[in-house]
Amino acid sequence: MQIQNSIITDIDEIFRLYDFASAHQRSKGVVVWPKFERSLVETELAEKRQWKLIIDNTIACVWATTFTDEEIWGEKNKDAAVYIHRIATNPQHRGHNFVSIITEWAKEYAKANTKDYVRLDTLGNNTKLIEHYTNAGFTFPGIHHLTNTASLPLHYQKEPNACLFEIRL
Repeated sequence: MQIQNSIITDIDEIFRLYDFASAHQRSKGVVVWPKFERSLVETELAEKRQWKLIIDNTIACVWATTFTDEEIWGEKNKDAAVYIHRIATNPQHRGHNFVSIITEWAKEYAKANTKDYVRLDTLGNNTKLIEHYTNAGFTFPGIHHLTNTASLPLHYQKEPNACLFEIRL
């Protein structure tokens, strides 16, 4: 198993995994990801903020990172943090608890980049995902109503109630 930056030739696979994630969300009756702009992922790739977990030469999971997330975290965005977005798992590898692996990686990544927190969010009251993230070591202070969603992807505008999670290093 390896974690490394995704590269431009991974982009079709990234979108394939996003489609699988959206279908899975739809089947569970939770907030569903919209079709993301290709330019968003191209920018993340160019800035080396898109990641992949590889098992046996297959992309098993992808996610994106950023060091700022003001629209979601508001005043807390002033904290030194790494923010994780859009974890999408290859259906052939579902059930391997990649969130825990990503969490451990993110803690080391945050330390290497002199950050004090690892943070992520999910929309709506997705109790299974809340449990999954807290089992991975994140604290869950509750649901936060977002007020500045205009620049965020469409699903944040449709469902402004976000569950915020963090690990203080």
